[in-house]
Amino acid sequence: MSAVLPVAAFVVGVVVVIWSTERLLDGMVGLAVLLRAAPFVIAGIFSGLEAENVAVGLAAAANDNLELALGTVFGGGSFIVCVALGLGAVLFPLRVQVPRGVLAMFAATPVLAGIALIGGTTSRPAGALLLVAFAASIWYLVRASRRHDFLGAEAAEIREEAAEQPTGRRRWWRPVGLTLLGLAVLASGAELVSYGADSIIRQFAFPAAVMGMIVTPAAIEAEEVIRQAVPSKHGRHDVAAGNLIGTLLYFVLFNLGLIALVAPIEVPSRVTTLDWPFLIVVTGLATVFLWRGGVTRLQGAILLTAYAGYVTVHVLLAT
Repeated sequence: MSAVLPVAAFVVGVVVVIWSTERLLDGMVGLAVLLRAAPFVIAGIFSGLEAENVAVGLAAAANDNLELALGTVFGGGSFIVCVALGLGAVLFPLRVQVPRGVLAMFAATPVLAGIALIGGTTSRPAGALLLVAFAASIWYLVRASRRHDFLGAEAAEIREEAAEQPTGRRRWWRPVGLTLLGLAVLASGAELVSYGADSIIRQFAFPAAVMGMIVTPAAIEAEEVIRQAVPSKHGRHDVAAGNLIGTLLYFVLFNLGLIALVAPIEVPSRVTTLDWPFLIVVTGLATVFLWRGGVTRLQGAILLTAYAGYVTVHVLLAT
Protein backbone atom coordinates (compact mmCIF):
# COMPACT_ATOMS: atom_id res chain seq x y z
CA MET A 1 0.00 0.00 0.00
CA SER A 2 2.94 2.31 0.71
CA ALA A 3 3.98 2.19 -2.94
CA VAL A 4 0.52 3.12 -4.26
CA LEU A 5 0.74 6.82 -3.41
CA PRO A 6 4.14 7.45 -5.07
CA VAL A 7 3.05 5.58 -8.22
CA ALA A 8 -0.24 7.49 -8.34
CA ALA A 9 1.58 10.79 -7.80
CA PHE A 10 4.00 9.99 -10.62
CA VAL A 11 1.24 9.06 -13.09
CA VAL A 12 -0.91 12.09 -12.21
CA GLY A 13 2.17 14.30 -12.40
CA VAL A 14 2.97 13.09 -15.93
CA VAL A 15 -0.60 13.81 -17.05
CA VAL A 16 -0.49 17.28 -15.48
CA VAL A 17 2.89 18.03 -17.08
CA ILE A 18 1.63 17.00 -20.53
CA TRP A 19 -1.48 19.18 -20.18
CA SER A 20 0.41 22.19 -18.83
CA THR A 21 3.13 21.86 -21.49
CA GLU A 22 0.43 22.16 -24.16
CA ARG A 23 -0.83 25.38 -22.53
CA LEU A 24 2.70 26.69 -22.04
CA LEU A 25 3.52 26.01 -25.69
CA ASP A 26 0.50 28.03 -26.87
CA GLY A 27 1.35 30.81 -24.45
CA MET A 28 5.02 31.06 -25.42
CA VAL A 29 4.27 31.14 -29.13
CA GLY A 30 1.64 33.86 -28.55
CA LEU A 31 3.98 35.74 -26.24
CA ALA A 32 6.71 35.62 -28.88
CA VAL A 33 4.32 37.19 -31.41
CA LEU A 34 3.24 39.80 -28.87
CA LEU A 35 6.84 40.74 -28.00
CA ARG A 36 8.08 40.29 -31.57
CA ALA A 37 10.67 37.83 -30.28
CA ALA A 38 11.55 34.35 -31.53
CA PRO A 39 9.68 31.51 -29.72
CA PHE A 40 13.15 29.94 -29.39
CA VAL A 41 14.20 32.82 -27.11
CA ILE A 42 10.99 32.79 -25.07
CA ALA A 43 11.39 29.03 -24.50
CA GLY A 44 15.06 29.42 -23.59
CA ILE A 45 14.40 32.11 -20.98
CA PHE A 46 11.08 31.00 -19.47
CA SER A 47 10.95 27.24 -20.02
CA GLY A 48 14.67 26.81 -19.44
CA LEU A 49 14.51 28.16 -15.89
CA GLU A 50 14.27 25.26 -13.42
CA ALA A 51 13.56 26.77 -10.03
CA GLU A 52 13.42 23.40 -8.29
CA ASN A 53 16.86 22.46 -9.62
CA VAL A 54 18.37 25.73 -8.36
CA ALA A 55 16.68 25.32 -4.97
CA VAL A 56 17.92 21.75 -4.53
CA GLY A 57 21.45 22.71 -5.59
CA LEU A 58 21.73 25.63 -3.16
CA ALA A 59 20.19 23.67 -0.27
CA ALA A 60 22.53 20.74 -0.85
CA ALA A 61 25.57 23.02 -1.04
CA ALA A 62 24.56 24.76 2.20
CA ASN A 63 24.32 21.35 3.89
CA ASP A 64 27.69 20.27 2.43
CA ASN A 65 26.05 17.52 0.34
CA LEU A 66 28.67 17.68 -2.41
CA GLU A 67 27.37 14.95 -4.70
CA LEU A 68 23.80 16.24 -4.70
CA ALA A 69 24.77 19.90 -5.15
CA LEU A 70 26.98 19.18 -8.15
CA GLY A 71 24.52 16.56 -9.35
CA THR A 72 22.02 19.33 -10.10
CA VAL A 73 24.66 20.77 -12.44
CA PHE A 74 26.44 17.85 -14.11
CA GLY A 75 23.99 15.01 -13.50
CA GLY A 76 21.08 17.25 -14.45
CA GLY A 77 22.87 18.58 -17.53
CA SER A 78 23.72 15.07 -18.74
CA PHE A 79 20.12 13.98 -18.22
CA ILE A 80 18.81 16.92 -20.23
CA VAL A 81 21.18 16.35 -23.16
CA CYS A 82 21.02 12.54 -23.26
CA VAL A 83 17.59 11.55 -21.97
CA ALA A 84 15.34 14.57 -22.56
CA LEU A 85 16.80 15.35 -25.99
CA GLY A 86 17.56 11.71 -26.85
CA LEU A 87 14.22 10.19 -25.88
CA GLY A 88 12.36 13.22 -27.21
CA ALA A 89 14.05 12.71 -30.60
CA VAL A 90 13.28 8.99 -30.58
CA LEU A 91 9.59 9.83 -30.10
CA PHE A 92 9.50 12.90 -32.36
CA PRO A 93 12.67 13.66 -34.39
CA LEU A 94 13.90 17.22 -33.97
CA ARG A 95 14.28 19.33 -37.13
CA VAL A 96 15.58 22.83 -36.47
CA GLN A 97 18.16 25.30 -37.78
CA VAL A 98 19.84 26.84 -34.74
CA PRO A 99 22.23 29.80 -35.31
CA ARG A 100 25.81 28.54 -35.56
CA GLY A 101 26.98 30.98 -32.90
CA VAL A 102 24.34 29.70 -30.47
CA LEU A 103 25.44 26.12 -31.12
CA ALA A 104 29.06 27.08 -30.46
CA MET A 105 27.94 28.68 -27.19
CA PHE A 106 25.96 25.52 -26.35
CA ALA A 107 29.04 23.33 -26.85
CA ALA A 108 31.24 25.71 -24.84
CA THR A 109 28.86 25.92 -21.86
CA PRO A 110 30.01 22.74 -20.03
CA VAL A 111 33.64 23.62 -20.80
CA LEU A 112 33.18 26.92 -18.95
CA ALA A 113 32.10 24.95 -15.88
CA GLY A 114 35.77 24.08 -15.45
CA ILE A 115 36.32 27.62 -14.14
CA ALA A 116 34.51 26.61 -10.96
CA LEU A 117 36.41 23.32 -10.62
CA ILE A 118 39.92 24.79 -10.58
CA GLY A 119 41.72 24.05 -7.34
CA GLY A 120 39.22 21.44 -6.16
CA THR A 121 36.84 24.00 -4.61
CA THR A 122 34.11 26.15 -6.15
CA SER A 123 35.37 29.65 -5.41
CA ARG A 124 33.28 32.85 -5.20
CA PRO A 125 35.23 34.66 -7.97
CA ALA A 126 34.60 31.67 -10.26
CA GLY A 127 30.91 31.79 -9.36
CA ALA A 128 30.74 35.47 -10.25
CA LEU A 129 32.42 34.79 -13.60
CA LEU A 130 29.92 32.05 -14.42
CA LEU A 131 26.99 34.34 -13.61
CA VAL A 132 28.45 37.02 -15.89
CA ALA A 133 28.87 34.37 -18.60
CA PHE A 134 25.22 33.36 -18.10
CA ALA A 135 23.99 36.94 -18.54
CA ALA A 136 26.15 37.35 -21.64
CA SER A 137 24.86 34.06 -23.05
CA ILE A 138 21.21 35.08 -22.63
CA TRP A 139 21.97 38.44 -24.27
CA TYR A 140 23.63 36.69 -27.21
CA LEU A 141 20.76 34.18 -27.43
CA VAL A 142 18.31 37.05 -27.94
CA ARG A 143 20.53 38.89 -30.42
CA ALA A 144 21.43 35.87 -32.55
CA SER A 145 17.79 34.79 -32.81
CA ARG A 146 16.53 38.00 -34.41
CA ARG A 147 15.17 37.35 -37.89
CA HIS A 148 16.66 33.84 -37.88
CA ASP A 149 14.69 31.13 -39.70
CA PHE A 150 14.61 28.19 -37.26
CA LEU A 151 12.05 26.04 -39.05
CA GLY A 152 13.09 26.26 -42.70
CA ALA A 153 10.34 25.09 -45.03
CA GLU A 154 7.87 24.81 -42.14
CA ALA A 155 8.37 28.45 -41.15
CA ALA A 156 5.95 29.85 -43.76
CA GLU A 157 3.11 27.65 -42.54
CA ILE A 158 3.82 28.55 -38.92
CA ARG A 159 3.85 32.27 -39.75
CA GLU A 160 0.54 31.94 -41.61
CA GLU A 161 -1.06 30.31 -38.57
CA ALA A 162 0.29 33.08 -36.35
CA ALA A 163 -0.99 35.75 -38.72
CA GLU A 164 -4.48 34.25 -38.60
CA GLN A 165 -4.64 34.60 -34.82
CA PRO A 166 -6.64 37.62 -33.56
CA THR A 167 -4.54 40.59 -32.56
CA GLY A 168 -5.20 43.81 -30.71
CA ARG A 169 -5.27 45.14 -27.19
CA ARG A 170 -8.01 42.79 -26.08
CA ARG A 171 -5.88 39.75 -26.87
CA TRP A 172 -2.64 40.54 -25.00
CA TRP A 173 -3.87 38.74 -21.90
CA ARG A 174 -4.30 35.39 -23.64
CA PRO A 175 -0.62 34.50 -24.30
CA VAL A 176 0.41 36.04 -20.97
CA GLY A 177 -2.28 34.09 -19.12
CA LEU A 178 -1.47 30.82 -20.90
CA THR A 179 2.24 31.23 -20.19
CA LEU A 180 1.69 31.95 -16.50
CA LEU A 181 -0.89 29.17 -16.20
CA GLY A 182 1.40 26.71 -17.97
CA LEU A 183 4.37 27.58 -15.75
CA ALA A 184 2.32 27.38 -12.54
CA VAL A 185 0.61 24.09 -13.34
CA LEU A 186 3.83 22.68 -14.80
CA ALA A 187 5.61 23.38 -11.52
CA SER A 188 2.90 21.50 -9.62
CA GLY A 189 3.04 18.58 -12.05
CA ALA A 190 6.83 18.52 -11.86
CA GLU A 191 6.65 18.32 -8.06
CA LEU A 192 4.33 15.33 -8.32
CA VAL A 193 6.63 13.62 -10.83
CA SER A 194 9.66 14.37 -8.66
CA TYR A 195 7.95 13.15 -5.48
CA GLY A 196 6.65 9.98 -7.09
CA ALA A 197 9.91 9.06 -8.82
CA ASP A 198 12.08 9.90 -5.82
CA SER A 199 9.82 7.99 -3.41
CA ILE A 200 9.82 4.91 -5.62
CA ILE A 201 13.58 4.99 -6.11
CA ARG A 202 14.33 5.57 -2.43
CA GLN A 203 12.92 2.15 -1.62
CA PHE A 204 16.26 0.86 -2.88
CA ALA A 205 19.69 1.56 -1.42
CA PHE A 206 21.88 3.79 -3.60
CA PRO A 207 25.43 5.07 -2.93
CA ALA A 208 25.81 8.83 -2.47
CA ALA A 209 27.43 9.40 -5.88
CA VAL A 210 24.70 7.49 -7.71
CA MET A 211 21.97 9.18 -5.69
CA GLY A 212 23.44 12.63 -6.28
CA MET A 213 24.45 12.37 -9.95
CA ILE A 214 21.92 9.92 -11.36
CA VAL A 215 18.83 9.27 -9.26
CA THR A 216 17.95 12.71 -7.92
CA PRO A 217 18.56 14.66 -11.17
CA ALA A 218 16.49 12.08 -13.07
CA ALA A 219 13.68 12.35 -10.52
CA ILE A 220 13.71 16.15 -10.53
CA GLU A 221 13.96 16.51 -14.31
CA ALA A 222 11.80 13.62 -15.49
CA GLU A 223 9.24 16.03 -16.93
CA GLU A 224 11.89 17.50 -19.25
CA VAL A 225 11.36 14.57 -21.62
CA ILE A 226 7.77 15.74 -22.10
CA ARG A 227 8.85 19.37 -22.46
CA GLN A 228 11.16 18.31 -25.29
CA ALA A 229 8.78 15.93 -27.03
CA VAL A 230 5.49 17.87 -26.96
CA PRO A 231 6.70 20.96 -28.89
CA SER A 232 8.30 18.74 -31.54
CA LYS A 233 5.08 16.76 -31.83
CA HIS A 234 3.26 19.98 -32.70
CA GLY A 235 5.91 21.15 -35.16
CA ARG A 236 7.45 23.73 -32.81
CA HIS A 237 10.98 22.36 -33.03
CA ASP A 238 12.32 25.84 -32.29
CA VAL A 239 10.62 25.81 -28.89
CA ALA A 240 12.08 22.37 -28.09
CA ALA A 241 15.57 23.55 -29.05
CA GLY A 242 15.16 26.74 -27.02
CA ASN A 243 14.14 24.71 -23.97
CA LEU A 244 17.18 22.44 -24.37
CA ILE A 245 19.76 25.19 -24.76
CA GLY A 246 18.21 27.50 -22.16
CA THR A 247 18.01 24.70 -19.60
CA LEU A 248 21.67 23.79 -20.01
CA LEU A 249 22.65 27.45 -19.61
CA TYR A 250 20.67 27.66 -16.37
CA PHE A 251 22.04 24.36 -15.04
CA VAL A 252 25.71 24.88 -15.78
CA LEU A 253 26.27 28.64 -15.68
CA PHE A 254 23.50 29.98 -13.44
CA ASN A 255 23.12 27.13 -10.96
CA LEU A 256 26.83 26.34 -10.60
CA GLY A 257 27.57 30.07 -10.46
CA LEU A 258 25.14 30.54 -7.58
CA ILE A 259 26.48 27.51 -5.71
CA ALA A 260 30.06 28.76 -6.03
CA LEU A 261 29.09 32.31 -5.05
CA VAL A 262 26.71 31.57 -2.17
CA ALA A 263 27.99 28.30 -0.69
CA PRO A 264 31.44 27.24 -2.00
CA ILE A 265 32.04 23.49 -1.73
CA GLU A 266 34.79 20.98 -2.36
CA VAL A 267 34.73 19.17 -5.69
CA PRO A 268 34.96 15.34 -5.49
CA SER A 269 37.60 13.91 -7.82
CA ARG A 270 34.97 11.80 -9.58
CA VAL A 271 33.26 14.96 -10.81
CA THR A 272 36.40 16.16 -12.61
CA THR A 273 37.30 12.73 -14.00
CA LEU A 274 33.85 11.42 -14.98
CA ASP A 275 30.85 13.75 -14.68
CA TRP A 276 32.33 16.94 -16.12
CA PRO A 277 34.12 15.25 -19.07
CA PHE A 278 31.01 13.22 -19.89
CA LEU A 279 28.84 16.34 -20.04
CA ILE A 280 31.38 18.01 -22.34
CA VAL A 281 31.44 15.00 -24.68
CA VAL A 282 27.67 14.45 -24.97
CA THR A 283 27.00 18.18 -25.34
CA GLY A 284 29.56 18.25 -28.14
CA LEU A 285 27.87 15.23 -29.73
CA ALA A 286 24.44 16.88 -29.51
CA THR A 287 25.95 20.02 -31.03
CA VAL A 288 27.20 18.03 -34.03
CA PHE A 289 23.72 16.58 -34.53
CA LEU A 290 22.04 20.00 -34.27
CA TRP A 291 24.68 21.55 -36.54
CA ARG A 292 23.43 19.23 -39.29
CA GLY A 293 19.82 20.37 -38.85
CA GLY A 294 18.32 18.33 -36.05
CA VAL A 295 18.35 15.08 -34.11
CA THR A 296 17.08 11.89 -35.75
CA ARG A 297 15.70 8.82 -33.98
CA LEU A 298 19.03 7.01 -34.44
CA GLN A 299 20.96 9.96 -33.02
CA GLY A 300 18.54 10.13 -30.10
CA ALA A 301 19.18 6.44 -29.46
CA ILE A 302 22.93 7.11 -29.49
CA LEU A 303 22.51 9.76 -26.78
CA LEU A 304 20.39 7.36 -24.71
CA THR A 305 23.00 4.63 -25.10
CA ALA A 306 25.74 7.02 -23.96
CA TYR A 307 23.71 7.85 -20.86
CA ALA A 308 23.16 4.15 -20.13
CA GLY A 309 26.93 3.70 -20.24
CA TYR A 310 27.40 6.68 -17.93
CA VAL A 311 24.98 5.22 -15.40
CA THR A 312 26.66 1.81 -15.63
CA VAL A 313 30.10 3.30 -14.93
CA HIS A 314 28.71 5.19 -11.91
CA VAL A 315 27.14 2.03 -10.51
CA LEU A 316 30.28 -0.05 -11.07
CA LEU A 317 32.49 2.58 -9.40
CA ALA A 318 30.10 2.84 -6.47
CA THR A 319 30.02 -0.92 -5.88
